[in-house]
Amino acid sequence: MADPPSRLAARELLDTVLDEGSWVGWDSAPVQPAPDGSPYAAELAAARERSGCDEAIITGEGRIHGRRVALIAGEFRFLAGSIGAVAAERIVVAFERALREELPVFAAPASGGTRMQEGTPAFVGMVKISAACARFKAARLPYLVYLRHPTTGGVFASWGSLGQVTVAEPGAMIGFLGARVYEALYGRPFPEGVQTAENLFEHGLIDAILPVEALAETADRALNVLMGGREGPPDVPDVPTESLADSPAWDSIVRSRRAHRPGVRALLKLGATDVLPLHGTGSGEYDPGLLMALARFGGAPCIVIGQDRRGQTLDEPLSPKGLRVARRGMALARELDLPLVSIIDTAGAALSKEAEEGGMAGEIARCLAELVTLEAPTLCVLLGQGTGGGALALMPADRVICAQHSWLSPLPPEGASAILHRDTTHAPDLAAAQRVRSLDLLADGIVDRIVAEHPDAADEPQAFCLRMSQAIQHELATLARQEPAARLAARLARYRRL
Repeated sequence: MADPPSRLAARELLDTVLDEGSWVGWDSAPVQPAPDGSPYAAELAAARERSGCDEAIITGEGRIHGRRVALIAGEFRFLAGSIGAVAAERIVVAFERALREELPVFAAPASGGTRMQEGTPAFVGMVKISAACARFKAARLPYLVYLRHPTTGGVFASWGSLGQVTVAEPGAMIGFLGARVYEALYGRPFPEGVQTAENLFEHGLIDAILPVEALAETADRALNVLMGGREGPPDVPDVPTESLADSPAWDSIVRSRRAHRPGVRALLKLGATDVLPLHGTGSGEYDPGLLMALARFGGAPCIVIGQDRRGQTLDEPLSPKGLRVARRGMALARELDLPLVSIIDTAGAALSKEAEEGGMAGEIARCLAELVTLEAPTLCVLLGQGTGGGALALMPADRVICAQHSWLSPLPPEGASAILHRDTTHAPDLAAAQRVRSLDLLADGIVDRIVAEHPDAADEPQAFCLRMSQAIQHELATLARQEPAARLAARLARYRRL
């Protein structure tokens, strides 16, 4: 097992992350809970001397790349960063002030959890911290968390796990249960490698592992998106209308399957800015076939959930876990009132014992229900293949745009041919009959705009991604100018008509 990282003091962390000279502390001198002359009072005095701090939490504000941000940082050198009455009150007051002043909060806990010297009252104090955090987030303000070495116990089980974006220090020990407590209770050591940042990332519990030197740049990208909705509606770019060749449906299906066709990753790389990938459900699952990210298209910030053609294989197609990742993106869009861009590009969801037992049908149903009723603006991009329920799960939106050679079908045409003709040779005819191609989807009112390919996105990936990006910018900027209740009513009416 690798050695744990050295513990960076709270003030050293702030000096590294914040713009030079921008730190302003918010804390007043604490009224200590220990009687004079008591052993606990002596511990507190020793902790102040050792750490250079008057408590295990320091709060204040500073600037990250010029943007004003509230900060809550733990100091492990003060009684293992444990949270007692004074520290809990500081956290709550910081959330309340950030809420009043409409500041994003950046939290950097490093703690062994509840302060044992203060017993159950300190333990129950985690409730008021969680309540303050919930009130703050209800105002649709961003909350970013950097889990440092170590973050355990009640801290990890309250404000340490409530961030919209959560990253961790490399090699950090992070977990709910203290390993020493486990060994004392059960007479055996806790398994190695479980309570590490790397293991949490592998299981989709945190979004990234970052050294402290990368925090400022990452936080800046995140806040450019998360605070973007407060900047006013972006400009609406002109999008020229192009005439499209009336090519057969089967031609589009063949083109959509080309190995070098640009997918969601290429679209974000070539057509978006401030891209920050998020990872997993936050609840112990992730799927390489579903990408989630914060991004901006032009001046329009959004949450992106996209089926990643690179992450889907015959052995590992899109799974129920992927749709649960997508639902985390929907929840973020709702929580932050940011537009949601869903991107369809899938050969179909998994058809397997594991998918059935993992609740595939239920996840598709929940995605459909959540998307069609989501209060935030929604835009669907049909980018490539659009097969079956896995594709339909991401389709409901205020506006739907599609690439010229994308398509949408209840089954791959070969599958439909097998059902109706017991062979696959009728697939091209069935693709035409089922009206799966973009021109038919437009005529039937299923999509609203087609983005041209010249003649194929695989042959012009950069130019195509820029055209698609411009179309996304146009749609998001237009949606931002619509009254929310009227927009939602129009979306519901759209699908009622279909």
